[in-house]
Amino acid sequence: METIKIDTRLIELIQRCEVMVQLTTRATSYWNIIKMIFQMPLILTSSIMCILNSFDEGNGKMKIPNVIVNGVSVLLISYQSNLKVAEKVELYKNLSNEFLQLAHQIEGLDHETIDRNMINNLIEKYDRLIVSCNFEDIPKKYKLEVIKNNPNKKMPLQLNGCSGLRPNSSNMNFDIVSEIV
Repeated sequence: METIKIDTRLIELIQRCEVMVQLTTRATSYWNIIKMIFQMPLILTSSIMCILNSFDEGNGKMKIPNVIVNGVSVLLISYQSNLKVAEKVELYKNLSNEFLQLAHQIEGLDHETIDRNMINNLIEKYDRLIVSCNFEDIPKKYKLEVIKNNPNKKMPLQLNGCSGLRPNSSNMNFDIVSEIV
């Protein structure tokens, strides 16, 4: 009976890790696209500045265009910095790798040496990874996609419906009732 419970906990933990690998991989891709969206205009504005400065004859006619292009560059850099885009790309990439490593570690366990303490340590490691994941920075569409693609797997608490995520919510009918007493 005890080994069945241990095996069930390990299977559920592997499933949760697999779901988190999918989610964090999608989050990495999303934030990588955002990062590229910010970098392309910066490259363009730097190139424009270089071209504009090559036409400067020293009479000050290029000051206003330089100020405008510099202002646009600073604005883009500020937005990128404020959104912490690069940090999010690294965070989700690292989390994806760590969840995958944890899943592989669980799969590589020898069933004869598994005990309750070992499982509790693996669950604690999983919990630490979950705590470091910023679910609010992952778009809802990716969360719903992962839920939809894994209907029979155990989900992390943040995806299992308690968080208000409901797949196929567009098909549900909600009646709004208001009563004034």
